[in-house]
Amino acid sequence: MKLLTEDAKIICKHVNGVVGITPGQNWVTVNGRRLLVDNDPEGRPIKGCPNVGATIKPCTATLPVQAGYSDWIRIDGRSICLDTITGLTDGTPPGTVKYVVADPGQDFVAEGAGN
Repeated sequence: MKLLTEDAKIICKHVNGVVGITPGQNWVTVNGRRLLVDNDPEGRPIKGCPNVGATIKPCTATLPVQAGYSDWIRIDGRSICLDTITGLTDGTPPGTVKYVVADPGQDFVAEGAGN
């Protein structure tokens, strides 16, 4: 599982909705780009979700992460984000639309043996 940097691309499952990420730490980088840590993907804006209609709400924000924080690696006490990050968005139908990692933002560093 690759570690996520500030260049990671996280999208809603409607594909074109891109999550705006702001790194929460400045200490650790990969190739000069800051790693993402616990809660960086949460409560972030989503732009460009194509799920639009009269009674349909497009994805506009991420909800809490459901999976994808490292159990092993921490920066200043906060778990790092892995390329398995996923959670729900605020889009419709409620409680069904997830956000996922489309690109980790780097291909150098991974968690676990054999990655």
